[in-house]
Amino acid sequence: RIFSFLDVVTLCRCAQVSRAWNVLALDGSNWQRIDLFDFQRDIEGRVVENISKRCGGFLRKLSLRGCLGVGDNALRTFAQNCRNIEVLNLNGCTKITDATCTSLSKFCSKLRHLDLASCTSITNLSLKALSEGCPLLEQLNISWCDQVTKDGIQALVRGCGGLKALFLKGCTQLEDEALKYIGAHCPELVTLNLQTCLQITDDGLITICRGCHKLQSLCASGCCNITDAILNALGQNCPRLRILEVARCSQLTDVGFTTLARNCHELEKMDLEECVQITDSTLIQLSIHCPRLQVL
Repeated sequence: RIFSFLDVVTLCRCAQVSRAWNVLALDGSNWQRIDLFDFQRDIEGRVVENISKRCGGFLRKLSLRGCLGVGDNALRTFAQNCRNIEVLNLNGCTKITDATCTSLSKFCSKLRHLDLASCTSITNLSLKALSEGCPLLEQLNISWCDQVTKDGIQALVRGCGGLKALFLKGCTQLEDEALKYIGAHCPELVTLNLQTCLQITDDGLITICRGCHKLQSLCASGCCNITDAILNALGQNCPRLRILEVARCSQLTDVGFTTLARNCHELEKMDLEECVQITDSTLIQLSIHCPRLQVL
């Protein structure tokens, strides 16, 4: 059992000690969690294929973050062999396309967390595939996947209504209608990142507030069209809010932050950079009503 506590590098070193240790160290049951970020420059598709064949159904968590040499073919082999995968990080794997999500949909129905940030070839087809084959999905990061539109979000939430965290930073094509789909289908949502989604307005975010009462973290920095109506909606509907980032939202005022402070007493972190209309009044209200606030 000692081998099960060792990291990838140590296991590989142990495998070179003797034949007996080689068998023990390379047993698939020891490879349930693998993070290859430190080797990203050296990892090619064949490495992922070999790992997947060795680990098989034992593998639960794999990070290929930044592995630029890994593409769709390797991940298809991975999906076929590692059908119990629950957490998969493909952040920055720029070679992958919708074909990877099609493979995950077909073979990896237990997937819960998926990071596709900066995989810029990902389109609505990927979200449709995930919706059809990964109903347990709880956390999805598609930040900077700027081909995604409201149609992809609509398909996603209809099949993945249990989403708790959704990162949409830099998805510049998203409009209010996308948020209306999320608000209508994702009542368990806790974390939402909409940074620099420039087309978002009050209409979409108000729908989120009304449909996602468990919301604890919202990033709307750079969404320059939003007004105090959002702060009022958060105050009225999201009492568990802990983190609010609204940097560069220059239309927000003391009036909105007063409503927020008087209703969201669990606030711990706020980013109000370049909210140029606020005054000491906002700080006073936060100091009175938000005793847990640590970062401002």
